[in-house]
Amino acid sequence: MADQSANAYWRMGGITVPEVEDYLYDMLPPRDEVLAEMEADATKNNVAIVGPAVARVLQQLATISGAKKIFEMGSAIGYSTIWWARAVGEDGRVIYTDGDPKRAEKARRYFERAGVSQRITIRVGDALEFLSEEKEQYDIIFNDVDKTDYPRVFRLALPRLKSGGLFVTDNVLWSGTLRKPNPDAEIKAILEFNKLIYESPELFTTILPIRDGVSVCVKK
Repeated sequence: MADQSANAYWRMGGITVPEVEDYLYDMLPPRDEVLAEMEADATKNNVAIVGPAVARVLQQLATISGAKKIFEMGSAIGYSTIWWARAVGEDGRVIYTDGDPKRAEKARRYFERAGVSQRITIRVGDALEFLSEEKEQYDIIFNDVDKTDYPRVFRLALPRLKSGGLFVTDNVLWSGTLRKPNPDAEIKAILEFNKLIYESPELFTTILPIRDGVSVCVKK
């Protein structure tokens, strides 16, 4: 069944040619009732979510790596959180973070309906502050906060990521605008971040040109 997401807010665009983008989304299997409702919610209310193509990559990464502890920075209504939670299994744990109490409450209801609420810890407030307070190391840290904070996230995340762990970041190609003349603060921050992750001796990095660009870094 073809995916009906051509005009979805979370589609982004600008990285792959439209025909390829359409093909990738048309190939996706239908999502369950909760995820489909969340996708519609995100489109209706202009909520930033990763969308199903990227979410499948996230779940694959967690499954392949055997991740059991995931710290998610910038969770919104919890769409990607559900994919992570399904990957870590009943004995896993995902930390949800968002600064908006209303979004967090909506996410909590989605988690309950999806049957994964017991695997998720909801924290409302500044994701960077929460991460800075962490004493343990995580299998995966997922970064999807305000783009101007990306360089700060890089510096906070590495000490809190285990050896062999994954540091995953969304929106690192920013709709293909990174070569734009007179870059704004968001573009400058993403450019700095991408340079940091590729030049870091602690990381092995690849940027996947899917949706809006996803960087996958393995800590050595």
